[in-house]
Amino acid sequence: MLQIKSLTITHSKDLRTILKDFDFVLNRGDKAVLVGEEGNGKSTLLKWIYDPGLVESYAETEGVRILQGELMGYLPQELRDEDKQKTVYEYFSGLLAFQEANPYELEKVTAEVGIPGALIYSDQTMRSLSGGERVKVQMAGLLLARPDILLLDEPSNDIDLSTLRWLEKMINRFPGGVLFISHDETLIERTANRVILIEQLRRKTVSRVTIANVPFRTFMDDRQRAFEKQKQEACSERREEKKAMERFRRIEQTVESDLRNISRQDPHGGRLLKKKMKAVKSLENRFEREHMEMTEVPEMESPIKIRFEQQRAMPPGKTVIEYSLPELRSPDGRVLARAIDLNVRGPEKICIIGDNGSGKTTLIRKIAKELLLRQDLTACYMSQEYEETLLFDRTPVEYLAPSGQKDDVTMVRTYLGSMKYTADEMFHPIRELSGGQKAKLLLLKISLTQANVLILDEPTRNFSPLSGPEVRGILKQFPGAIISVSHDRKYISEVCDTVYRLTPEGLTATGKNQ
Repeated sequence: MLQIKSLTITHSKDLRTILKDFDFVLNRGDKAVLVGEEGNGKSTLLKWIYDPGLVESYAETEGVRILQGELMGYLPQELRDEDKQKTVYEYFSGLLAFQEANPYELEKVTAEVGIPGALIYSDQTMRSLSGGERVKVQMAGLLLARPDILLLDEPSNDIDLSTLRWLEKMINRFPGGVLFISHDETLIERTANRVILIEQLRRKTVSRVTIANVPFRTFMDDRQRAFEKQKQEACSERREEKKAMERFRRIEQTVESDLRNISRQDPHGGRLLKKKMKAVKSLENRFEREHMEMTEVPEMESPIKIRFEQQRAMPPGKTVIEYSLPELRSPDGRVLARAIDLNVRGPEKICIIGDNGSGKTTLIRKIAKELLLRQDLTACYMSQEYEETLLFDRTPVEYLAPSGQKDDVTMVRTYLGSMKYTADEMFHPIRELSGGQKAKLLLLKISLTQANVLILDEPTRNFSPLSGPEVRGILKQFPGAIISVSHDRKYISEVCDTVYRLTPEGLTATGKNQ
């Protein structure tokens, strides 16, 4: 059992309260998902639970974490830079569980995760692995230690569809407690039996946490219904209050007018009016008490708001790309696929899927390189590796308004506000932002162009389940073409017209339901 008592986390730089007086118990068999908008502190909470020292550099904490001898396994959202430099064998060699494991245990875990047993002893660097392969290797290392509690920060990022299905089964079958963060709504819906929602209200000045012991979709539906019901009750009570106050003010004004105009020769009438005024004051006090007891107007953190307004529509018959590649090779020279052909016309929205390491990111980079040089199109590329396109030393305002002109800065700050950035976060270096905030910045950058072709590598991977529907909606309505790589099953089914699977034999059209 994991128990957290009275945890308060405050961001050291802008003194924003991330969590306040948070209490939580994770029992054996619990599958609890942490949800909330980007930058609301989900990863910080998970880091603190595993090791409070991981957040000391940027957050101040008060609270108690209680364990009863349980072993925790932690999957970070990003692999440390020093671990990326290691070979796969060096990475495993640094794990005590690997040193103590026998060949049978190693074979069982690698087979379960879906990596070749030989990969453990590979001299490939962790950096050279695909994003999904890195996640699988880390998961294998965690499971070797046989933990009692799993803390997983975005385990679904970058893994292929078959591994996603494995991850669902693993979470459901894991006998201990699981606390995880994921932006994959399908994964959440199929695994979580508890939901922890972290919200930042009133421009991120008030933190609120809601814990519900129900599946995610039930939680979201109940939350929306409760919000609408409370909103209706609050509005109805305020309408009735307004009518009652209008009647009261008319009575009050009448009594005050009579008091001013009463003759001194009518003491009896004066006493009656004073009694009426006393009754009026009593009625006023009653209204004040009733106002204090009224149903509160509910608050709910709204999803991000973004629109593609400057983009040009793609003519239906326009050839976006006719792409042929005899061989697709990895950066280290391995042949990944042969005879690749891809034709995209008009405002078509396609998605490329495939196993981890099959070369999807390598392929889409090549496609992006060709399209970005085209003069008859305006293409934008969103890389899976954000550092390829984001300038990490700049602030979001500097990145979106490099001119520094007052009008540009004002406009950009308005857009960033619609994407749930606080005034302080707008001027933090981009490298300090969460993965979701970086993704929002890239999407916002694209929305400010006149692009009619988007090349997107895992576009929804860092958007919360609260903002995911909004992001899918705007991509579906985009008037141009989209060429993407994704493992997000809701994105594939709701946005994409055509799905291709990348195999060693090339691209093959496949169904949308994966």
